[in-house]
Amino acid sequence: MTQTVVVPIVLCGGAGTRLWPMSRGARPKPFMELPDGDTLLAHTYRRAAAVAPDSALLTITNREYYFLCRDEMEDAGIAFERGHFLLEPVGRNTAPAIAAGMHWVREHYGDNAIALVLAADHLIEPLAAFNTAVEQAVALAAQDWLVTFGIEPGYPETGYGYIESGAATGPGTFRVNRFVEKPSLEKAREFLAAGNFLWNSGMFAFRVGYFLDTLKATAPELATGAADCWEATRDSHQSEPLVLDKTSFGALPNISIDYALMEKADRVGVVRAAFDWNDIGSWLAASTLIEPDQNGNRVSGETALVDVQDTFVLAGNRLVAAVGVKDLLIVETPDALLVAHRDRAQDVKQVVNHLESIDHPASYHHQTTHRPWGSFTVLEEGNGFKIKRLVVKPGKSLSLQMHQHRSEHWVVVAGVAEIVNGEQTLRVCANESTYIPAGHKHQLANHGTELLIVIEVQTGNYLGEDDIVRFEDAYGRA
Repeated sequence: MTQTVVVPIVLCGGAGTRLWPMSRGARPKPFMELPDGDTLLAHTYRRAAAVAPDSALLTITNREYYFLCRDEMEDAGIAFERGHFLLEPVGRNTAPAIAAGMHWVREHYGDNAIALVLAADHLIEPLAAFNTAVEQAVALAAQDWLVTFGIEPGYPETGYGYIESGAATGPGTFRVNRFVEKPSLEKAREFLAAGNFLWNSGMFAFRVGYFLDTLKATAPELATGAADCWEATRDSHQSEPLVLDKTSFGALPNISIDYALMEKADRVGVVRAAFDWNDIGSWLAASTLIEPDQNGNRVSGETALVDVQDTFVLAGNRLVAAVGVKDLLIVETPDALLVAHRDRAQDVKQVVNHLESIDHPASYHHQTTHRPWGSFTVLEEGNGFKIKRLVVKPGKSLSLQMHQHRSEHWVVVAGVAEIVNGEQTLRVCANESTYIPAGHKHQLANHGTELLIVIEVQTGNYLGEDDIVRFEDAYGRA
């Protein structure tokens, strides 16, 4: 008997605005570091790799996040050759992304492969219970059911969609009677009391051929457009990673997989999952990852709390002190501080909306910006100058580039830098420096085995990040 091939598809996107200031557009929720030191994405990669050890692992993400995802995959210990990527040129919700992924799986594994669709920002444990749920979902999907995973609700949550389960279809699986939008508190209490309502986790298992055939019936425009997009992407003769064809993918309807497929199809089943699940959808949910002290406070980082109760504090680089408060959420980062009442955790996204309306950089960027070669942190800036700390990973290099409006002074504080400066190639060690005038081609590289740390002082009449002309680049940005 031929063994069923299971191919994990990890969807990595979303702004995570309710987790600002840790989650921002340039580095959203899947890349947030948890108290255990790992990110949500790294946890997801390990979980996916373990449940399907013999197949590829496909990530669908925005092209801006490709190198971040590659780093997380490496940190998770996933072999380089197992990782494959489809990159979205524009955001188009879950249905177009999953449809594109199904065409990739069909091409590589055929119509009978089971695609296991996972979100990048869920925390699940224990893994044994997750593996059991996947086995149940795969068995049902192989019988041409569209399968989702439902979570046993522990309390009346108004921030999740619900699934009403019906008759049993197999071990641990049930027919879906209906999907319900995020309910009122009164309705959520009714669902909890009824006993057959589950939280909609947004994870799925599909036999590829059945998914694509059913999509033609429930969303014919999307099905045709996704097939055309895949053909255009294949015809572009790209090497990996594959960037989905911008014109055809951008023309696809912006619609979720629930609306496009799951709520319209006939054979829809749900696994009643026995694992603990947390989508870390707010700071209130994130706080549950830390054990409370005797006063109900959940704390990470350096704090000084006096007469404080039932408060979550996430301290980054600075000491956070609080006196005589209760029921607060306090999150400190190098460039922003959030203070909110626990009952208003869902409204943190309104802060991001406000920052976006005034075009504030903190709505999208952190003080530290990550690049394929490492990262840079803006330490200070003022009229005519900016000071950065550059951290270059071993074996990585910045692009060969030029600036029209600014000069740069580079001081090496750790490691050894290989520097192209105009016509010269220099080897600059710790406690040494070089000066790069405006208009000079230049490049910074780390050929060593340790981190290279450089302090960069920029001077000029314009210091924007867009003042850059790239001539050569290892990351496709030239």
